[in-house]
Amino acid sequence: MSAPRTATVIVASTRAAAGEAEDRTGPLIAGWLHERGFTVTGPVVVPDGDPVGAALRAALAEGPSLVLTTGGTGVAPSDATPEQTAPLLERRLPGLADTIRAAGLPAVPTAVLSRALAGVTGPTLVVNLPGSTGGVRDGLGVLGGVLDHALDQLAGGDH
Repeated sequence: MSAPRTATVIVASTRAAAGEAEDRTGPLIAGWLHERGFTVTGPVVVPDGDPVGAALRAALAEGPSLVLTTGGTGVAPSDATPEQTAPLLERRLPGLADTIRAAGLPAVPTAVLSRALAGVTGPTLVVNLPGSTGGVRDGLGVLGGVLDHALDQLAGGDH
């Protein structure tokens, strides 16, 4: 029997962290993961910027199978999730990030403005998702088709 899969959900939202807005993306991601049998930590809601990096480092120190972030991937001055994620990735998966962006098209032309990253650090798959519920649903739709295979590979499974 394989070890239980673990995941951490990090929400990058200055307004939600301050209690000024309700986060709907974190619970959406956590519920999706629970349905797939993951033990989930979070959603951990942090302000945009450096707190995202601190939350990522804390999550990665625990060695989960998966870390999903939501928010902070756009072009607004406060959007810094990719910059916080990039130095922590050992190997990038640009095809995964590109496919998540493409999933929003053509219904949401602004999906191409996402700077989200995906990659691997040690035993952990890390994926930045957009901060909208629609973008999260699109991203989870893409992940649903590749997640098991990717995590099996990271755990040393055969091709």
